[in-house]
Amino acid sequence: KIMERSNKSCLRLSVIRSHLSSSLDVKSSELQNCSSVSSSQGLSSLFKIKEEVSNALKNKQAVVALESTIVSHGMPYPQNLSTARSVEAVVRQSGAIPATIAILNGLIHIGLSDSDLETLAKTGTNAQKTSRRDIATVIAQKKVGSTTVSATSLLASMAGIRIFATGGLGGVHRGGEVSMDISADLTELGRTPITVVCAGAKSLLDIGRTLEYLETQGVSVLGYKTEEFPAFFTRSSGFKGITRVEDVNEVARMISVNSRLGLGSGMVLGVPIKAEHEAEAMLVEGAIQKAIQECETKRIVGRDITPFLLGRVNELTGGESLKSNIELIKQNARIASEIAVALAQLEKVSK
Repeated sequence: KIMERSNKSCLRLSVIRSHLSSSLDVKSSELQNCSSVSSSQGLSSLFKIKEEVSNALKNKQAVVALESTIVSHGMPYPQNLSTARSVEAVVRQSGAIPATIAILNGLIHIGLSDSDLETLAKTGTNAQKTSRRDIATVIAQKKVGSTTVSATSLLASMAGIRIFATGGLGGVHRGGEVSMDISADLTELGRTPITVVCAGAKSLLDIGRTLEYLETQGVSVLGYKTEEFPAFFTRSSGFKGITRVEDVNEVARMISVNSRLGLGSGMVLGVPIKAEHEAEAMLVEGAIQKAIQECETKRIVGRDITPFLLGRVNELTGGESLKSNIELIKQNARIASEIAVALAQLEKVSK
């Protein structure tokens, strides 16, 4: 087990060795010990890290990871492209560098060019929704892969990024105690040291069981200025018992301590959507129930469930849920960027 952990650490180091060696708190001898693993695995040859992302990490500047499934499966073209551009712009305006993650032409891209974003947006649902289990097959078959929360968390962490903004977290599906339909997002956060800034779990999930599962995985769950875990489209879920934080500096301190302890697990920060962008709760809940019934009738399963449900909820709410979705993603990107900036300043001062 010790050797396995050592090999995994060496693999991570080999990915970013060429452009991050100065920012890693490791000795050159430790990097040399990883050479054989790097050469045998050829890991670094599978990554394409955008220059501005590489430079930011090298200079210990704030970087925020963004997932690409939102672009391909979250909404139709061209709205998905304009939203992706807007979210990246929010990250920049907040003082951080955006790193949208996707798989293109057999390579893991950490940061996309505008033309890459457009390609992904136009590919849409023809892109393969890529979780941890799919990464190797998508690369080997040179498919277009849009990364989910689990894959984005893993790949971002391997590249040295510790903060990730998204819309909503996956979780335990309603009826999951029978179907065992549990998102890989949850298990990934139990073994990957990254902080996911989100609007809570999607309200079409079983939020209570999702929080229980996160606890089992050892994942810290935080609420931004709230003791109640948010429910994506709505501010309230009815589930409390999470750790309340008051500002981005407090979150940055927690991330820093988590890193220094080497816990190896991630954190979730639930940020309630602004009240003015909140979809009316009963309207959304009614739409969710109807969409779930249709999903069961049509026997939609696996990775197709969430895109179908979100699409139908948007239709049944007359587009209100999509408007809320876009606004909460922008808000999460802003707060994640502010945390990344605060973390970079904190660790600069501490050294």
